[in-house]
Amino acid sequence: MFTHVVVGSNDLPKARKFYDATFAALGGTPGTDAGFRIIYSHAGANFLVTTPINGEPATAANGGTIGLATTGPEQVDAWHEAGLANGGTTCEDPPGVRDLGFMKMRLAYLRDPDGNKLCAMWPITE
Repeated sequence: MFTHVVVGSNDLPKARKFYDATFAALGGTPGTDAGFRIIYSHAGANFLVTTPINGEPATAANGGTIGLATTGPEQVDAWHEAGLANGGTTCEDPPGVRDLGFMKMRLAYLRDPDGNKLCAMWPITE
């Protein structure tokens, strides 16, 4: 459905610390430095962190969330813990199971150091 996701940052070193740790918890590798961008590639997906090209300050999307696939419920929790330990803040409800009626999933939400909202998800298929 998409080729890549890009979020803005006002402090690339702080963003790198957060994303290197959270993507490592998902089995990824540290980002590649591309000057004013950091590029992450894992499992066929690309995620970039950049200073805004237009020179304006980066801001978080109001109402936006970027969902990240995990390999199991333990990885959801490891991702959340890594994010908290590296400059992220928890948001939404605490990590746990959500029952939407038609589907259950384990979710954890974080805001990165620039305020972008992320969600790690594991669908429960029992």
